[in-house]
Amino acid sequence: MKHLKMASAALLMLVFSQAQSQKTTFSKPDQPARCKEIRDGKFLRANYPQGIWYMTVKDNIQMEYTNNGKDYIKSTLVFVDDCNYKAIVLEKSDKNDPVKLGDVFNNEIVETQNNMIKVHTKIENGNYEIIYIKVKK
Repeated sequence: MKHLKMASAALLMLVFSQAQSQKTTFSKPDQPARCKEIRDGKFLRANYPQGIWYMTVKDNIQMEYTNNGKDYIKSTLVFVDDCNYKAIVLEKSDKNDPVKLGDVFNNEIVETQNNMIKVHTKIENGNYEIIYIKVKK
């Protein structure tokens, strides 16, 4: 029952974040986008507290942490070009998370501004817009 409540809360936050991120506009986006900013650092998501979700990227390994860092999803990043990359899920700690080992997320960086990176993500039949906030390298 505890996991069901946590999953429901996480889903609600995801829906809220998606609605909010779609409203986020970049008033003076970089021209061209600084796509290489995604290759290294620590990232938060717009409207997500760090305790719910944060991500680190180093040496083409992406680690997404949830539940105050107790759970994770580890993915390898394969860059098609500077602004397009695939994240392939290698490991996960939460057996109840719907992400499966081997899932491939296709990502396109569409805009950057200051420390924000707007990414369009596709997995199976879903398309998502995510705003990452880079907090450090």
